Amino acid sequence: MRTEFEPSTSAPSSPAVKRPTVMLAMNESSRARVLVPAVRDRLELVADVLVTGPGVYRRAAAGNPFLNDPAIRAALGDVDVLLTGWGCPAITPDVLDAAPKLRAIIHAAGSVKGFIDPAAFDRGIQVTSAVVANALPVAEFTVATIVLSGKRAFRLGAEYRLSKQRPDPGAVPGNYGSVVGLLGASRIGRMVAERLRAFDLEVLVSDPYLSAADAADLGAELVELEELFSRSDILSVHAPLLPETVGLVDARLLGLLHDGSVLINTARGRIVDAAALEQECVSGRIDAVLDVTDPEPLPPDSPLLDLPNVFLTPHLAGAVGNEVARLGELAISELERFAAGAPLHHAISSAELGRIA
Repeated sequence: MRTEFEPSTSAPSSPAVKRPTVMLAMNESSRARVLVPAVRDRLELVADVLVTGPGVYRRAAAGNPFLNDPAIRAALGDVDVLLTGWGCPAITPDVLDAAPKLRAIIHAAGSVKGFIDPAAFDRGIQVTSAVVANALPVAEFTVATIVLSGKRAFRLGAEYRLSKQRPDPGAVPGNYGSVVGLLGASRIGRMVAERLRAFDLEVLVSDPYLSAADAADLGAELVELEELFSRSDILSVHAPLLPETVGLVDARLLGLLHDGSVLINTARGRIVDAAALEQECVSGRIDAVLDVTDPEPLPPDSPLLDLPNVFLTPHLAGAVGNEVARLGELAISELERFAAGAPLHHAISSAELGRIA
């Protein structure tokens, strides 16, 4: 099955490259999970493939271990494309110097922030990411938790197991007309909003980079941060983890949630003040559905592990199992477009680096 995704950004087209030389700069585990046989067949149809060793290439005090391999250093001189993924090397200026023909870095995983040096953009190298393919299962997971949270299924299910008696569902608000707030119009946040159109819900969104018109196009109402928390029955976090968003959801904002509301976090644990969240959950005032926590994993003595109003999952909302193949499919689709001289559908610009996770 071949999966395509709507473009998130566009990039100018470039001259076609006949059978580009592609180096697989990812660890052995990533190659096995991302480049499933059908994807690997497509890769070998369109490119000459060089495979790096099995190691995980992280920058070390002694230099870049990726470049310490003489075979890799020699091969980089002929590489047109680096196909990166989990366990990839840091793409530093010295790597770029060793690859004078490099024209694209195609990342078959999520964020490129932190391992691709800004010098790559300065040199006109196209950078693309499969982040949207990883965003899709997170959005699906989030929508499922929103619908279940509308019936307070997690809390009532836990109470049923603990008491061995059927809880009274009379106080359950249900989903009809409930207000769902989305903190952040990230790729995932937008996917969630679009999918919530299928339900009889009122959707609010707060994001400093979103216009009211764009929110309306998503089927949502743009509101300020305080209004988002005070009006939402279910609040789902979709902000990126940046210095300015660490602890963004603090005691003040959590205090604006009305009694019995639900906080869902599938983004990053550090966006929510851990102590303030623990206090609210221990009090029983709000429910929480947490795929991410701070710290992660939680310590064994964390009260969140035993509370019936807290539903925990072990950071599995993103691509797992057979979902990982989507990342490879997207990356190879980008490579096919690159080889044909067509615009890349999921290009990342240098201007985006400051506001993506």
